[in-house]
Amino acid sequence: MKKLVSPLLLLFISLSVFAQKKDYPITPVPFTNVKLTDKFWLPRIQTNHTVTIPASFERCKTTGRIKNFEMAAARSGKFCTVYPFDDTDIYKTIEGASFSLSLIPDKKLELYIDSLIQIIGSAQEPDGYLYTARTINPQNVHPWLGKERWEKEREHSHELYNAGHLYEAAAAHYLATGKTNLLNIALKNADLVCSVFGPDKKHVAPGHEVVEMGLVKLYRITGKAEYLNTAKFFIEERGHFKYDSLSKDPYKNGSYWQDHKPVVKQDEAIGHAVRAGYLYAAMADVAALTDDKDFLNAIDKIWNNVVQKKIYVQGGVGAVGDGERFGGNYELPNATAYNETCAAIANVYWNQRMFQLHGESKYIDILEKSLYNGLLSGVGMDGKSFFYTNAMEIKRHFKHGDMEAERAGWFTCSCCPTNVTRLIPSIPGYMYALKENNVYINLFATSTSTITLNSKKVTITQQNNYPWEGNLLFTVDPASATAFTIRIRIPGWAQGQAMPSDLYAFEDTTTKKIVININGKPTEYTMENGYAVITKTWKKGDQVRLTLPMTVEKIISNEKVVNNKGKVALQFGPLIYCFESPDNSGTASNLIVPENTSFTPTYQSTLLNGVMTLQGNGLAVIVDPDKNTVTTKAQTITAIPYYSWAHRGKGEMAVWVPQKVSGIEILTD
Repeated sequence: MKKLVSPLLLLFISLSVFAQKKDYPITPVPFTNVKLTDKFWLPRIQTNHTVTIPASFERCKTTGRIKNFEMAAARSGKFCTVYPFDDTDIYKTIEGASFSLSLIPDKKLELYIDSLIQIIGSAQEPDGYLYTARTINPQNVHPWLGKERWEKEREHSHELYNAGHLYEAAAAHYLATGKTNLLNIALKNADLVCSVFGPDKKHVAPGHEVVEMGLVKLYRITGKAEYLNTAKFFIEERGHFKYDSLSKDPYKNGSYWQDHKPVVKQDEAIGHAVRAGYLYAAMADVAALTDDKDFLNAIDKIWNNVVQKKIYVQGGVGAVGDGERFGGNYELPNATAYNETCAAIANVYWNQRMFQLHGESKYIDILEKSLYNGLLSGVGMDGKSFFYTNAMEIKRHFKHGDMEAERAGWFTCSCCPTNVTRLIPSIPGYMYALKENNVYINLFATSTSTITLNSKKVTITQQNNYPWEGNLLFTVDPASATAFTIRIRIPGWAQGQAMPSDLYAFEDTTTKKIVININGKPTEYTMENGYAVITKTWKKGDQVRLTLPMTVEKIISNEKVVNNKGKVALQFGPLIYCFESPDNSGTASNLIVPENTSFTPTYQSTLLNGVMTLQGNGLAVIVDPDKNTVTTKAQTITAIPYYSWAHRGKGEMAVWVPQKVSGIEILTD
């Protein structure tokens, strides 16, 4: 599978040792060093490999996305898909497939990727430009494009967005296979971009961020400073274009693409949620690599704004469908919640980087919430059906507009399905991290991990049934007895915290002492930044047992979230729950959870590929139009994990449920 690296690339890699003097203080353990054997994430990674990735490539073919590259290579034809950013669906699927190859070797898939790379390379123009919507026929381009290259980049052309996903795919493919065929295409394009844009060259703030993240990845591989400098330049270009600052229209004032003010003066998450998440992740990258404290200060403020005022209880972001964007502070409607799957993915990227900067567990708390809930709901259990948006409420009679009540195979704009392909196989890479003599354990799944700490090999084996059970066992096997510190994240939800802010809270604020045993004996530990810290000389076979309190929690919202007044949501471990009509006599919008209702968790192995359900004694509101009466009826009510809804046909769904009848909405067919 491995191929020799070119001498030029070897030179770049050697230079990178000197170029990368600054970086994140905390380094994640690569996902290839973590071998999952669990029953929750491993099946999803396998389904992504065997179903999602092949289906994505096939849909790229049947929809004409691959044909666009073939026509660009021939310099003849007519761009045959809808959006100029459709090129990225191929790039993202290649990225996901490359990650997957690192975990599941597959010669057939590897050869198919190579065949696509050959087509992509043929579509590239001699100077490195690669953008099928123009190259096919420069005299008759897509309406979102200008007559000249980059002319509409600030608005809708997505030329740099396409480039960014090319770079990310190329980096993944190179690191997975050692091959340079896609990397060379990306470097040629990046060299062109760096020659066109810069302080004494063309100025633009990219309309859709991601090129910044991609350039940083190329910098990490090559050590070429121009890539990092250009990424920083693009970020610093924001806020200098003369928009109509008095307009409330996000397109006219620049806020839609975070261009309304310089990034160092921004303190609120605003505009298109995916673009924003990619921008904040890139700012974290550049802050780490250049020690830019102004960038760091800005993203710290923006993160606080999101977590305190703009995130849904299940980790989704981007409340407003018009512009796929963040709403105002505390604007978190349920019936029209947008919550794009791509935004949850961007949120994962951003929070991982915030953890690497600060070493605080609250960032992994948000990452975990997004992974298990906001992201995972976006892909069906079959691996080939998806949500673009992730609703918080579905009523039978409600006119949803863009809201989705059932999953779809693909979308005309299919950014979310292809984004899923690249995130799922990388999940093991969020489990562990290192800083000097410290090992961070962030996520929990049965697995074996090989870590190099101070030039010594350490194997850590996890055994658990997470997220259904909180009994966690870690076996530590150093090559030889060695002293180091293990930091195990104690999730906020296990410490009585629904969110690292006052946006959401548990009704029951009682906290339980968490006991940690080493080799069967209770041990003392300290808590730092949300981590249980244990320092000792570790010997082969040492076992750490941690039991997290897995109780059903009722969540209430800050009173400023007006849509949730008088309502509760349910959480069990890291999972947010919802009520769906198949489990509740065919409806979900008429349910009441009285204040004294308690819920019993029950694992059902044959339901939805195996889930823990929550059952309790509730009420249902019964409207009898013939008798003109409204009554309540006691009934057992059942909640399922939010990620698992919409697998049993159309129906109603609710995350937030009232605790008493406060009003009746009469609906007629």
